[in-house]
Amino acid sequence: MDATGLKAMQAPLKKAYRDDASRALITLRAKGSVDDQSIACKVETGRALAVAGLHPATGGSRLELCSGDMLLEALVACAGVTLKAVATALEFKLGAATVEAEGDLDFRGTLGVARDAPVGFRAIRLNFGLDTDEPQERVDALLKLTERYCVVFQTINTSPELTVSAQR
Repeated sequence: MDATGLKAMQAPLKKAYRDDASRALITLRAKGSVDDQSIACKVETGRALAVAGLHPATGGSRLELCSGDMLLEALVACAGVTLKAVATALEFKLGAATVEAEGDLDFRGTLGVARDAPVGFRAIRLNFGLDTDEPQERVDALLKLTERYCVVFQTINTSPELTVSAQR
């Protein structure tokens, strides 16, 4: 898809959202069920069933997906799609591109070994490998806009309001 095609596809959506902001508010959902045989959660992805379990650093078997890895994978997916969309809209000459995310965890936190150890990622690094001859100013603009419009990046970066509840 080129910039003209992308803009043509998004133009009616943008107009509808400008005309009625409530049309832009969409609730995304994820659903899973806790496995009754092992310490795992079966997550419905819409395409297949993903089984998440403990990371090996917390006693996991390596047979299930780690939810921390899944978070980084979601960031890579979103950042990659956003990068490509922004590059297309900017008519940025982009050849091959790679996206990598890595995050640092201290498993003492999640295992309750040390109260001062955080539960969750201490740091996440997102890196793009870009095959381009574009000037650095355009590369900087591409990255800035990718960061700005990547839903997963912004969600992690801004800490949305979270609530937890249970139904019986």
